Amino acid sequence: MRPALALPGWGELVLREGVEPGDVRAIRELVAATGLFSPAEVEIAAELAQIAAREGEAGDYRFLVARAPHALAAYTCYGHIDGTRSSFDLYWIAVDPKLQGRGLGRRLLAATEARVARAGGRRLYVDTSARPDYAGTRAFYEGAGYRCEATLADYYAPGDAKAIYVKELA
Repeated sequence: MRPALALPGWGELVLREGVEPGDVRAIRELVAATGLFSPAEVEIAAELAQIAAREGEAGDYRFLVARAPHALAAYTCYGHIDGTRSSFDLYWIAVDPKLQGRGLGRRLLAATEARVARAGGRRLYVDTSARPDYAGTRAFYEGAGYRCEATLADYYAPGDAKAIYVKELA
């Protein structure tokens, strides 16, 4: 583990790979706290963490966790897209709402991209909602060099399109 950064009131944050037993509940709570995800999506995030905790390196899901001494601050979940040579999905990125806007998400995303590139990934895909309340999320990805490759109308629900972003890593 190595320091990610120090934040007032949070202490030193460390980045580590993988899911530890206490992370599953913390991930569920963190994803719910963002206020952007439905209860079903919160449970999907927790389920992926449970799978990763159980399967470890043998599994399909990779996690990068930013942890403070007293709480989970942020995390990403990513993995290789089956049937592709070098494409990866970023399944989740979530930052504690109290820490958003301080650069933690951008640093965590960059660290994830570096891990994907080391694993042979050339493209990293991200799916997100096109709803107005996700404008900040889309701006975050665009500011990090992602481009919107496609939009699928009414994907999540009527009036809730799926925006698919991609970034070339190599």
